[in-house]
Amino acid sequence: MVEYKPVTKYRGAEIIAAEDACDAARSLTSLRLLSLEVPLLPLETCDRAATCKCVYRHFDDRRRKFPRREEHALNALMACTPGVERRVRRGRRESDYE
Repeated sequence: MVEYKPVTKYRGAEIIAAEDACDAARSLTSLRLLSLEVPLLPLETCDRAATCKCVYRHFDDRRRKFPRREEHALNALMACTPGVERRVRRGRRESDYE
């Protein structure tokens, strides 16, 4: 059974140029675009269109980094790393202070 993935608004893709790719495909390597904006393969300016082996790599999000809200959550989590416990457990009775 195939797992369904909902389509996200900012789904992205990039072109992975083959070893013998044209200059146009090489210039688009490592450039992430929205899926709707990625040009069709083979590219219009490809001089090797008949033998083009370039492919797409898809991403759920075109951004390379975490969204800021997740980055802030990770920073807050790192600030709470376990260290020396400085709290002292004391009861409320007078006998606890003797």
